[in-house]
Amino acid sequence: MRVTFVGHATVLIEGSKNILIDPFFNGNPAAAMKIEDLPKIDYIVVTHGHGDHIGDTIEIAKKHGSTVISNFEIGLYLEKKGIDKVHTMHIGGRFDFGDMKIKLTPALHGSSIIEDGEIIYGGNPAGVVIEMDHRTVYHAGDTGLTKDMELLANDYIDLAMVPIGGNYTMDIEDAFVATKMIQPQMVIPIHYNTWPLIKADPEKFCQKVSEIGIRCRVLKPGESVEL
Repeated sequence: MRVTFVGHATVLIEGSKNILIDPFFNGNPAAAMKIEDLPKIDYIVVTHGHGDHIGDTIEIAKKHGSTVISNFEIGLYLEKKGIDKVHTMHIGGRFDFGDMKIKLTPALHGSSIIEDGEIIYGGNPAGVVIEMDHRTVYHAGDTGLTKDMELLANDYIDLAMVPIGGNYTMDIEDAFVATKMIQPQMVIPIHYNTWPLIKADPEKFCQKVSEIGIRCRVLKPGESVEL
């Protein structure tokens, strides 16, 4: 399994199936790839409705015939936009897709969709645990620190991706506490330095995490790690 950090919170997982999480390309100053560079995308996971996460879901799903996995409310919104293959879930739900298993986890954030200056209800934000190819990956989505993360240690996470940018999400200090609770084999920081408001030093985060014996990788946009 190869995990590529596209930029901001967008992640491409390539394995027996190709999964794109929170596909934000157009308008993303940190994106190292273009939509045209993507391989065939089998699944798209949308953690919440904000524009820097739901992003280019509609364009990519229509182009690739992808199945979009999201909460119920976002799923209804996407169906109205012409997405044929939508699988809706909610927090705590787990589903076996045959190729992989998906579980949505709690996230402390918002999820509204802004369209034509109007706010559309986007349901509950989420993180996601993906089990595929004998590996387990956790993408926290946008979230503050929550005690629920302690339960993720029971899932034996091979790779966790946690936001460190602060202001809208956890900062470095809280992301460090989250990592201690999750106990992944490896952690990658996400959701930082895209804009000045979420400026953070990923090397500082990795130094703190390494001191407690957890591997940490800072991936520049476009870089990958093999699991």
